[in-house]
Amino acid sequence: MALLPCAPMFISDFDYELPQELIAQYPPADRRGSRLLVVGDGIEDRRFSDLPGLLRAGDLLVFNDTRVIKARLAAVKETGGRAEVLIERVDGPRSALAHVRASKSPKPGSRLLLAGDVEAEVTGRDGELFLLAFSDDVMPFLERHGEVPLPPYLNRPADAADIDRYQTVYARDPGAVAAPTAGLHFDTEMLEETRAAGVRHAWVTLHVGAGTFQALREEHIEENRLHSERVEVSQACCDAVRETRESGGRIIAVGTTSVRALESASAGGGLRPFDGETELFILPGYRFRSVDAMITNFHLPQSSLLMLVAAFAGKERVLQAYAHAVGEKYRFFSYGDAMFLTPGKRA
Repeated sequence: MALLPCAPMFISDFDYELPQELIAQYPPADRRGSRLLVVGDGIEDRRFSDLPGLLRAGDLLVFNDTRVIKARLAAVKETGGRAEVLIERVDGPRSALAHVRASKSPKPGSRLLLAGDVEAEVTGRDGELFLLAFSDDVMPFLERHGEVPLPPYLNRPADAADIDRYQTVYARDPGAVAAPTAGLHFDTEMLEETRAAGVRHAWVTLHVGAGTFQALREEHIEENRLHSERVEVSQACCDAVRETRESGGRIIAVGTTSVRALESASAGGGLRPFDGETELFILPGYRFRSVDAMITNFHLPQSSLLMLVAAFAGKERVLQAYAHAVGEKYRFFSYGDAMFLTPGKRA
């Protein structure tokens, strides 16, 4: 579902120049060791460790507690050709939707041979995804034999450190195949520091899909459709948001996935418990109902996530901030630096 802008917009409106060397290939030595670009009335260069000082007693941080699964698998087709399987969603004890990369796409009824003598039968298609039926329970199998599904722009295989670092310290509910990366900057000490400062915490779950890295294909924004993702927003989260609003505090979403979850649960006009799918596509012109500030990483040019951030803080303001970050050599994307954004003029 796309929330259309008032005037026609094009994906090229959300482009920017990014030197390849600014794409962070590895995480910083410490989670809180990243830089933090604060975009408010002006632009200020800070450290992520400064975050508690930017918050106020009575604010509410909303985190996405999804847990990244080891979703990448090596496979061999019955014909002997190699294939790579990237699980998009586990939808049953022994079934999953997946991307399958091979020289020739497998046909329904064919089998993929996996580690440990496990097989996955192709039972059908759902658009670009393949429906797979496994001969073993999927989640335990992935934990034993899967690989951390690093983003494609990292251009390297996952190593032992990624098992820990491409996961938030508060991850609880397995199901994501990409990390909610704004949360990667928080360590347990930072969580305690924010609590000690009088900042409350609440949790949503949005299982991030691999589609988050897919480029928009149509130049006219309104002709694009986003991938569907599973979302759960609890009554406890709704109560925390309401109580924060009533006491004058701010709702601060940690990551675009937390924004998407809260706004999906607010689609009826007020925040209510939500358990279902979302295809919400937030574009400039959208009226935010449940978010007052946002912590986020830097996003790919022409991406739906950059459009969401531009909708929140103003397109020109965000692009100026990105140009500043490039000039100051911030680190970009999943393992990169962060931004703290408050709303600006909508453009």
